[in-house]
Amino acid sequence: MPSVRHLLAFAALALGLPAAALGQPLNVGVVGTSSDAPFFIADKKGYFKEAGIEVKFIRFDSAAKMIAPLGAGQLDAGGGATSAGLYNAVAQGVHIKIVADKARNAKGYGFQAILVRKDLADKVKTYKDLKGLKIATSAVGNSESSLLNEALKKGGLKLSDVDQVYIGFPQHPAAYANGAIDASITTEPTISAILKTGTAVRKFGVDEFFPNHQTAVTFYGEEFVAKKPEQAKKFMQALLRGFRFYADALKGGHLAGPNAEEAIAILTEYSIIKDPAIYRAITSHAVDPNGGVDMASLVKDWQFFKDSGQIDGSVSVDKVVDMSFVQQAVQVLGPYKPAAQR
Repeated sequence: MPSVRHLLAFAALALGLPAAALGQPLNVGVVGTSSDAPFFIADKKGYFKEAGIEVKFIRFDSAAKMIAPLGAGQLDAGGGATSAGLYNAVAQGVHIKIVADKARNAKGYGFQAILVRKDLADKVKTYKDLKGLKIATSAVGNSESSLLNEALKKGGLKLSDVDQVYIGFPQHPAAYANGAIDASITTEPTISAILKTGTAVRKFGVDEFFPNHQTAVTFYGEEFVAKKPEQAKKFMQALLRGFRFYADALKGGHLAGPNAEEAIAILTEYSIIKDPAIYRAITSHAVDPNGGVDMASLVKDWQFFKDSGQIDGSVSVDKVVDMSFVQQAVQVLGPYKPAAQR
């Protein structure tokens, strides 16, 4: 019987990903949402280059699909939502690590939200009105199901009370346009793109029903940690500079701070959506400019995975989280100070 590593390697190769090796660019998984901003900033601003590394961004429609290539060494790093697949892979001996923040729904920074199709919007006034709707999340087994579960609980509902379907964020606009879904948990900038078309309306921000949810994290693959430790440290130093530049672009829940216009230009260049007006309109995500993660949020998602039978619970959150790279980067760069204090 093939080992889990062989199965992961096969899955990664099936995705057509190149093997990661020393002397080649680091393969970094992204999901094409606004939460990728610090990765893109670190590349465009030359932070990776200054650290002596080169990166190649590989797009996935959900972070759950990064787990196999991370485990097989096809990806060095990546970023996105946690998933049951992460804990199941670790339970089978594949030591992928959560190493830093990537995006969170801090109060006022609800960059994820439940949208409802325009023709149904008047009927959905409270969480209980979600009953019976066909609701899209991006992938099976990721933390968006935990988010949806929390929203439904506020209306006295369960996941079994809705028809949950799995559609990647880039396909949400078309799904609304052709009436394939009634509602969704969607992430910026796709939210603003949908709202601009008028096919759906924003109903409930994640920062309202699950404040400070650790929506996305940064992952390191086992081989990256074990075989390229110096590159892993340098990558984190560059990424933390990207976090801090991005943090200085934020103001009042939007890209409206001192670095905003430059951050918007970078997102416009690197992301699928090319309209800078959308990035000015979006509700932005928050990050910890010192790279920390919200453990309470991760534990709550883990408990959902366990309660719903998606993991056996043998691997706890603290066995997956490794903050040593962030801590080392902060030692090199020093603690973050807002632009106004520098």
